[in-house]
Amino acid sequence: MSSLHALVTGANRGLGLEFVRQLLARGDRIVATCRQPGKATALNALAGDHPGRLHVLPLDVADPRAIAELVRELALLDDDGARIDLLVNGAGVLHSGERFGSVGADNLLDSFRTNAMGPFLLAQALAPRLRDGARIANITSQLGSIANTTRFGTPSYDISKAAQNMATALLAAALRERGIAVIALHPGWVQTDMGGAGATVTPEQSVSGLLRVIGALKPSDSGHFLDWQGEALPW
Repeated sequence: MSSLHALVTGANRGLGLEFVRQLLARGDRIVATCRQPGKATALNALAGDHPGRLHVLPLDVADPRAIAELVRELALLDDDGARIDLLVNGAGVLHSGERFGSVGADNLLDSFRTNAMGPFLLAQALAPRLRDGARIANITSQLGSIANTTRFGTPSYDISKAAQNMATALLAAALRERGIAVIALHPGWVQTDMGGAGATVTPEQSVSGLLRVIGALKPSDSGHFLDWQGEALPW
């Protein structure tokens, strides 16, 4: 999995930013997207340190028009750079503080559009630019596991992640003939803005493990649900 062309969403912070750091460190070329590139200080600093190997482009994955604009912008890159070996769907949203009886439609809709619809539509739009044998890593959560659900908590997030997991299975089926592996990956409980300071896994540990899992994928693994250490999770 060396010298890849990768596209990473949600790249301005957290796991997305760490994916960019580690992909750059191993020599890959990256298109990194986020909603407001002008405010992505750390990401822009990396672009300055790696001219020609990191392109920062705007993308709100919840907006189909923004996805279409990204596809148009990719066409302006050189032919080789416009081909994608690895797509990391890392952008996500979690609405905290939800309680049963007061969960609103706005949170549910926003979560679905960002966490499930966006990754699906982006993969669909980028499919012509994916190399045969490419990999799509959908960063999901074990909270999207229906089989493991025992409590009521973060409902809009959990529901949308369950939908994202189904999207992963459907994309795996759609792209199987091209040898493209599509995988749902739980990154662990990570010390990010979303995971909080009490989390048990650092972003460096999580992404390092996720990249090992991605690098070891076989076509037969497509459509599976794994954690950052390669362990299978129940749907």
